[in-house]
Amino acid sequence: MADDAVRLLDWLGIARAHVVGISMGGMIAQCMTIRHPTRVLSLTSIMADAGEPAVPKPEAMIAFEPPATERETYVTQVLKILRALRGPRFAVEERGARQVELNAFDRGIHPAGFARQLVAIVASGSRREALRSVRVPALVIHGDADPLIPLSGGVETAQAILEAKLHIIPGMGHELPPAAWPEILEAIGAHTQGTA
Repeated sequence: MADDAVRLLDWLGIARAHVVGISMGGMIAQCMTIRHPTRVLSLTSIMADAGEPAVPKPEAMIAFEPPATERETYVTQVLKILRALRGPRFAVEERGARQVELNAFDRGIHPAGFARQLVAIVASGSRREALRSVRVPALVIHGDADPLIPLSGGVETAQAILEAKLHIIPGMGHELPPAAWPEILEAIGAHTQGTA
């Protein structure tokens, strides 16, 4: 998938880009930076680890249930997952989140995709040593209440990259609540400024 992202840059005629990834996307962004360093202006890894995952907290295990295939059951299940993963500081805005998930279901879901994502994460292995070769500006953003990828995974990622900045968001779990967007965008904006 990291190679696919580079092929997309090729197709768009973009020589180098600021790369931002969240969760598995953060892991892909790390791989892209490792494998294609000349194509990356800066790296922002959010809610990701360096490939040596810690055991999720019990409340996060709900995220590993097989996805529902009936519309209302699916939405109820996803809202339950959001509540478990969001963290104590941020409440789930139920009506808006419900509509987002109804739209997602109506566009089409692929229940096997979740299992494939987990297999891809496990199969990719550790990136800790390879991250030591990263020489682009790097920012690691992580919530201190993440039950799925604990904060230690973000800390380890930041420690593996030379001069990486670590930005910890108090009370944020493994989800991007709208109330945290201004802080996240400000951190990314400050990080990428002057690296174009």
